[in-house]
Amino acid sequence: MSIKTLIAKYHVAAPRYTSYPTVPYWDTEGFDQEKWAYAVRESFTHSNQQDGISLYIHLPFCESLCTYCGCNTRITRNHKVEDPYIATVLKEWKLYQKLFDSQPVIRELHLGGGTPTFFSPKNLELLISGILSSAIIQEGAEFSFEAHPSNTTEAHLNILYHLGFKRISLGIQDFDPKVQLAINRIQSVEEVALVTRQARTIGYHSVNYDLIYGLPLQNIQGLSDTIKSVLTLRPDRIAFYSYAHVPWVRPGQRRYTELDLPSPAEKQELYELGREILKAGGYKEIGMDHFTLMSDSLYTAEREGRLHRNFMGYTHQYSKLMIGLGVSSISDSWTAFAQNVKKVEDYISLVNAGKIPVFKGHILDQEDLVIRRHILNLMCKGETSWAKPEEQSPGFSKGLERMVLIADDGLVVISGKTLKVTPLGKRFLRNICMALDSRLYANQPQTQLFSMAG
Repeated sequence: MSIKTLIAKYHVAAPRYTSYPTVPYWDTEGFDQEKWAYAVRESFTHSNQQDGISLYIHLPFCESLCTYCGCNTRITRNHKVEDPYIATVLKEWKLYQKLFDSQPVIRELHLGGGTPTFFSPKNLELLISGILSSAIIQEGAEFSFEAHPSNTTEAHLNILYHLGFKRISLGIQDFDPKVQLAINRIQSVEEVALVTRQARTIGYHSVNYDLIYGLPLQNIQGLSDTIKSVLTLRPDRIAFYSYAHVPWVRPGQRRYTELDLPSPAEKQELYELGREILKAGGYKEIGMDHFTLMSDSLYTAEREGRLHRNFMGYTHQYSKLMIGLGVSSISDSWTAFAQNVKKVEDYISLVNAGKIPVFKGHILDQEDLVIRRHILNLMCKGETSWAKPEEQSPGFSKGLERMVLIADDGLVVISGKTLKVTPLGKRFLRNICMALDSRLYANQPQTQLFSMAG
């Protein structure tokens, strides 16, 4: 079967599998505050001293709306919102600390948004110092933050570096002026080069760039020029994502229509072009959507079988417990998920009332845990196996039956009790994982819940 035929066949709505079950299939009726608190206590008690914990802090504010963005944001130019929000995040952290039986050991900390660099350097220092004041920083801990090239100052970089941050991720998306205007994300190559140069001079050892293919008005020449400019700056990592067109979720995407987007065939050309230029430039393909230099820790982690994936994306470090702080953040205790309320006002009100501000979640049953393990293996290792009884379940068996059709298309190889993704199949990793998604197949959606694969 030709690649074009495969693309057409597998161009369906599919989850990105930063979790299993995916958020739309959480059993929220089986979830409550008490069960979440119990799951956090159990996970912390059994893993804090050995693995440490991960923290994700969502900083939702942006001065302008990037229309491609699917994140939970609050658009404002009023920087007076910083102080009360930071105070609330620190209060939420104290609520979680009441559940812990010892001092938390921080293994990973990530600031996401929104635009974390919307906040002043002074306020970011207040936030991070407050978080770390009652915690132990594990040796080898990784601190990272997302930044907008247009508002990230040398003061931001210096203060965060001295607080322990050594990784920075810059949202580039595309340098083509037509595309930037359509998505309302304006930054020049020179601005990106300046922030990159300043970060490296200060001592940051990892710079990531986010690029997106499939954006409105994007074409072969524009994307080629963008990636060639990126290669001259030599970031350590590049996340090369597929644009997710979900205007029913993100009304800002109605600024343009489907007619402005590349067709599925054109989008495939964009991906293949980008992939080939990156590989020719010395970058290695890691997991799904990621490319790194051989000196990067993600490359080493994949080669050594240590690559991990969570709501923050790919990481070379595993921690069983991930606490999400801030509006809309998602937490993971390994046996349960929980998401915070999505409105800033509701978030502040609940925390000030002394309540952990989760509004929905999911307690994983045994079958969830089995399927989660296999999907995680496929996402991180490109293979999985099920030799032991505890690695199997009825839902997983049905998933393997669906996987036979995918094997017939040459995307996976099933041998004995092992499943491996082929080089061709890596392009269709979301579709492969979807075959194992027991909850999705048990409850087929009546409306589109996810972006299109590919």
